[in-house]
Amino acid sequence: MVSITDIIRPEISSLAAYHVPDAAGLLKLDAMENPYLLPAEMQQALAQHLAQVALNRYPVPSYSSLKQLIADKLGVPADREIVLGNGSDELIAMISVACAKPGAKVLAPVPGFVMYAMSAKFASLEFIGVPLQADLTLDTAAMLAAIRTHRPAITYLAYPNNPTGTLYDADDIVAITHAVGDSGVVVVDEAYQPFAPSSFMPRLTEFNNLVVMRTVSKLGLAGIRLGYMAGNNALMHEFEKVRPPYNINVLTQAAAEFVLQRVEVLDAQAAELRAQRSQLAMALSALPGVQVFPSAANFLLIRVANAEQVFAKLLDHKILVKNVGKMHSLLENCLRITVSTQEENALFMAALAASLTSK
Repeated sequence: MVSITDIIRPEISSLAAYHVPDAAGLLKLDAMENPYLLPAEMQQALAQHLAQVALNRYPVPSYSSLKQLIADKLGVPADREIVLGNGSDELIAMISVACAKPGAKVLAPVPGFVMYAMSAKFASLEFIGVPLQADLTLDTAAMLAAIRTHRPAITYLAYPNNPTGTLYDADDIVAITHAVGDSGVVVVDEAYQPFAPSSFMPRLTEFNNLVVMRTVSKLGLAGIRLGYMAGNNALMHEFEKVRPPYNINVLTQAAAEFVLQRVEVLDAQAAELRAQRSQLAMALSALPGVQVFPSAANFLLIRVANAEQVFAKLLDHKILVKNVGKMHSLLENCLRITVSTQEENALFMAALAASLTSK
């Protein structure tokens, strides 16, 4: 019999696989997805476009047309190289592999996106988590102290942060980027950029060690799994070396190119979700015993008494949110709710009100 302990690294054996709960029959408000479909006529045109894709051929590995559209439509500076990934998860893995020198460390605020720490572990990098402050804002002094102590090869700053929704102060990010200096790379993760009021993408040319990473998932294309990053061209050249060949399949490429030529449709959906976020935040704040944290993303983080019970009662109402209370002590009794359509937000609010008052 094969001995797993003799084959698999112990730090991998000790992990649990990334879990995605079954949402069949539920109102799914746990994954920060865009609830809107493409308009019917656009769906039909896309179907005809995809039908013409040569599935018998590998993708053209340069992806030059897709990269040009990303630069033109999504605001990447013209003189910055772009590297593509199968979602931002693959980009994080690529950065980890490229920077995995013996003894190298990864630094990020916690609680934050779980894949920063997981990808570090996969690549045998040490992960250093710096706790946020009690109000879930960035502890800049602690971050700067950790940089001086650990000299991280990679520093992640989610802008805004998941699962808190916090938009860190831009001056703090600049200070951290300067503190890291030439000894490491600073990755500003802008997965939720369509819902935030600011971006570091236009500032790429100010910093040689800055990488801005994004995904089209939150914009409304989660199903095609496309992420991209840009930065110092020399850095992008090195990251490109560890990118798996043909990692963006022909259907993803064709769908992305088709939709990006009509990106104003997705921009309008994002604007509607920003408006719904404000309305939902106000409605939640009006409920007794509910604390709502500021969010620049397409979700809201709330704190309620007995969050485990409230989560279970919401499930009884066929509504799935994310119970993040066990992720970190700062998130005790917290739930994360995806902002959805006006109708779905109303269903959630009614279920939450009932869940808070029922015994």
